[in-house]
Amino acid sequence: MNAPIQRADIAVIGGTGFYSFLDEPSEHRIETPYGDPSASVAIGTVAGRSVAFLPRHGSHHQYPPHAINYRANMWALRSLGVRQVLAPCAVGGLGARVEPGDILVPDQLVDRTHRRVSSYVETGAVHLPFADPYCPGVSAAVTGADAGITGGGAMVVVEGPRFSTRAESRYYAAQGWDLINMTGAPEAMLAREMRQCYAAIALVTDMDAGAESGEGVGQEEVFAMFKQNLDRLGGILRTAIEALPDPDGCTCSTWADDVELTYTVPSDGRSL
Repeated sequence: MNAPIQRADIAVIGGTGFYSFLDEPSEHRIETPYGDPSASVAIGTVAGRSVAFLPRHGSHHQYPPHAINYRANMWALRSLGVRQVLAPCAVGGLGARVEPGDILVPDQLVDRTHRRVSSYVETGAVHLPFADPYCPGVSAAVTGADAGITGGGAMVVVEGPRFSTRAESRYYAAQGWDLINMTGAPEAMLAREMRQCYAAIALVTDMDAGAESGEGVGQEEVFAMFKQNLDRLGGILRTAIEALPDPDGCTCSTWADDVELTYTVPSDGRSL
């Protein structure tokens, strides 16, 4: 039987290896109007703050990037009270600016997905401001958590689950984009619609196919590099969570103050 559902102010969406950074976690199954989230949500504490963790691909990595129920995931977290989201992810590098092992906090996103439901808006005129897709306050807290983190950069999100051809990779790099990923959209857009502050923490696991010679990108090297950096990412998360600013007044939420939303942002009883 589930424990009584706790509230959380902050969430981390990432791989299953991140469970260990929570103190005294308990798991909760959350029902949403959009179906089941990827997994039960674990809620514990980090630096004295209530933090939720959701494995993006499921508890056994069973959901490929294009089959993740992103709407259920973000709605479930908001229903717990989450207002700030940190989103570690594996990315490929597209140019000389980055190399495997680097961690970036991107400030721009390019959406090249095409099969995913990318909005809660199903009726009416609700147009999301998204010129700056990531929260500057949360991004600054993450960037300041480790001297080796680079702030800024553009991340292109592709449909997957396949990796890019060399021609595609070279095209993306020629646009000046720095990183390539399969899960950053629509996650970031849905977080904004849920009036949440969201930032990606991008670990470069490989150089994309067009960036070097050889066989191209392989799944094993991506997983191995991410696993190798779990402890470092966990330390970054703990430091960043402790430094997160008060989300009150952030434009990630206030954009909707005077907008008549045609979908429901769940409330945990506290004002938005």
